[in-house]
Amino acid sequence: MKSSNKSYKELEEHFGRLLALREAAGLLHWDASTMMPKGINSSNARSEQISAIATICHEIINDNKISDLLDEAENLPTLTNWQTSNLREMRHMWIHETAVTKDLVEALTKASMSCEAQWRISKGDSDYTTIKPYLKEVLKLVKYSASKKSEVLNCTPYEALMDQYTPGLRETTINPLFKDFENFLPDFLRAVLEKQASEPQVNKPTGPFPIHQQKELGHSFMKMLGFDFREGRLDVSSHPFSGGTPDDLRITTRYDLNDFTSSLMGVLHETGHALYEKNLPKDWRRQPVGLARGMDVHESQSLLIEMQACRSREFLSFAVPLMKRAFNLNGPEWNTENIYRLYTKVQPSLIRVDADEVTYSAHVILRYNIERSLILEKMTLDDLPGMWNENMKKMLGIIPTNHELGCLQDIHWFDGAWGYFPSYTLGAMNAAQLFNSAVREKTNILPSIKCGNFGPLYDWLIENIHGLGSLYETPELLERATGQPLNAEIFKQHLISRYLN
Repeated sequence: MKSSNKSYKELEEHFGRLLALREAAGLLHWDASTMMPKGINSSNARSEQISAIATICHEIINDNKISDLLDEAENLPTLTNWQTSNLREMRHMWIHETAVTKDLVEALTKASMSCEAQWRISKGDSDYTTIKPYLKEVLKLVKYSASKKSEVLNCTPYEALMDQYTPGLRETTINPLFKDFENFLPDFLRAVLEKQASEPQVNKPTGPFPIHQQKELGHSFMKMLGFDFREGRLDVSSHPFSGGTPDDLRITTRYDLNDFTSSLMGVLHETGHALYEKNLPKDWRRQPVGLARGMDVHESQSLLIEMQACRSREFLSFAVPLMKRAFNLNGPEWNTENIYRLYTKVQPSLIRVDADEVTYSAHVILRYNIERSLILEKMTLDDLPGMWNENMKKMLGIIPTNHELGCLQDIHWFDGAWGYFPSYTLGAMNAAQLFNSAVREKTNILPSIKCGNFGPLYDWLIENIHGLGSLYETPELLERATGQPLNAEIFKQHLISRYLN
């Protein structure tokens, strides 16, 4: 990573300091979601702290000499591929940061922190009225930021938001993919529901499932997947997430006394995120090229573990005996085939993070359509609850009975993460394509998973995804790993094979 060139070396130092500060802010966010006292004074103090870090980061990257250093370093003939890619990622970060003012960064950070804190209260009360003024301020600032970034990125404001999470993603890519899946889903969903209705009833294990037993079970599976508790931890939050740093991994879940599967699959999902971070290239820590490629790739890693690997018959033949032992239960409902059918049961539901694999993308497309309409001012926040319910009925045939189950369920809009949702469905498509290539290339992956050994799968992922960081842009990364560009048909064929064949 070291370079004898002064301009490149100076850039490494600047961005190393920037990313160290961002890591610190991330840990403050994690603490706010898990450990911090819930009082308004605590929330306000944390908002000031994170805002101060965001402002310092903005000042670092807006240093007048950064632009000159980038121009100089990009013309060097002696850079390695990693250094060239590092400069590309530096330039991308610089474009986003310099498009907006320090005052806007500070205002948006504070508004997002305040809105997120209120969301935790309003969600519990199912009260959209109390959160709406906070969300209105966040949306106003997000739209202003998007308009400024779109000018320098030469794209639409909504594309500028997506570009923050999935670099290079444009509506010309996502719209046809989502439209195609919207056309595919109704008939496919109907066929799946008819098939499953004709089969013997799934027997759901009944609780209560004590939380300490659920936690122990989650810990055992995390260790099996390769999570090292000397460099990470599992906690509780109102919305499961993965955070921390590659050397200090923080994931959360939430527990339901009557349904251990929700927490367990959340743990497996977030562990997929965490192990991607853990296996990023160590030689490029705190450099842009050493970061995860984008949230679409990040989501592919969590969904690959949760959906592709851990809902397979191979995994469940190993896991079900451990589940029975964890809760000291037995009976016909703990038959491996019954648990497999439970984990692959399709039933339109209200909550995205608990949605089955077939209907999950409908939840994402709903949010994409709504947030895009809000950014384009085709609807207002007054329309949000009604539009949410209307689209839930249209896409999945169900309507939330309250706002907690509806438009308040996800944290993203309330903490300022607009343009994030498309990465979920792209992640599902990428996951199917990557897993398909992995098991074809290394035929011992599925037999190993059947024995609780994820080593061969992770060897493949480290070689083709994790260990490459942001060396390649997403389309090239996927094509190098699988031999072809993103192919949504592989995802659809996976669904057909699992749910209809």
